Amino acid sequence: MSKNGKVLVAMSGGIDSTVTAMMLHEQGYEVIGITMKTWDYANSGGSTKETGCCSLDSINDARKVAVDMGFHHFIFDIREEFGDYVIDNFVDEYIAGRTPNPCVLCNTHIKWSAMIKRADALDCEFIATGHYAIQKELNGRKFVQKAVDSKKDQSYVLWGLNQECLSRSMFPLGPYTKPQVRQMAYDWGYHELSKKGESYEICFVPDNDYRGFLKRRVDGLEERVDGGNFVNTAGEIIGQHRGYPFYTIGQRKGLGMAFGHPMYVTEIQPDTNTVVLGVEEDLIRNGMLVSKVNLMKYAEIPDGFEAVTAVRYQDNGALSVLSNLGDQINVEFLANVKGVAPGQSAVFYEGDDVVGGGIIYGSFR
Repeated sequence: MSKNGKVLVAMSGGIDSTVTAMMLHEQGYEVIGITMKTWDYANSGGSTKETGCCSLDSINDARKVAVDMGFHHFIFDIREEFGDYVIDNFVDEYIAGRTPNPCVLCNTHIKWSAMIKRADALDCEFIATGHYAIQKELNGRKFVQKAVDSKKDQSYVLWGLNQECLSRSMFPLGPYTKPQVRQMAYDWGYHELSKKGESYEICFVPDNDYRGFLKRRVDGLEERVDGGNFVNTAGEIIGQHRGYPFYTIGQRKGLGMAFGHPMYVTEIQPDTNTVVLGVEEDLIRNGMLVSKVNLMKYAEIPDGFEAVTAVRYQDNGALSVLSNLGDQINVEFLANVKGVAPGQSAVFYEGDDVVGGGIIYGSFR
């Protein structure tokens, strides 16, 4: 019997989740490792070798640590639970002219649910991950706070976790920097692991070619959308593009045309297969609507609530005023914000604390 209880640790085979498991084991928890198989890369039709959290090498790396440290390790196939939910949302969002964040969706609706289900089956009170974030509590409500290492902070991708998930979650790496985590792995004798690189790819698009993935996933997509118009902000046709799903708000490179000066994607109009281009200033937005909101720190927020709103991962955020609109939140920026992309996550911060977040529904000037 452990002195601190049982904790199910999500182990991808990478350095962060491995150190998480080792830390908790050293602290006296009864650790059970779990590696989740979410996706078969062969099904994506990509051209590169399978890498990342679902590869055989990663699974073996996770199992080796568990054997070395003397705790149980299980591999769970959650491909059916992952299913087509995250994939179809990813495709549907691009077809709708939006830019999705599948990792946020997977965390919120798939991985945490799968971990809690397995934790219950294995009689584990807690679940733990290698995310860089700090958990806090105020007036009985759990919320996450930015990690000490600002370069590695992952509080942005955790906004969708509800109170039940947070009440059982542990994020041991939040108080540490990445170099400190690497040193821990080295000190434990895992010298190669301490130098292991990181993957920032989407698990089901490990070659990082989302355009190719969309073409393979949707029959005839390229033929259906090829040859649409680039227009300027005045609505004048200035060229032809390869299809609106293959562009994202704020994109500058890869437009396939030279304009004599930098041009950016400022709007996507799927109904007419039109991509609007403008100069950098045309990306500025004064506000936006956020839907599918999840509040963390407070059960509700009053109209006029001031927060720093981040509109993308690693965004410093901008001071903004929030107002309730039924099941949506209206965000008014108090500073210029560029590249607000519908489909991405908006996360509201009070200092370093995550107040909540949601999905960007639309923006306005």
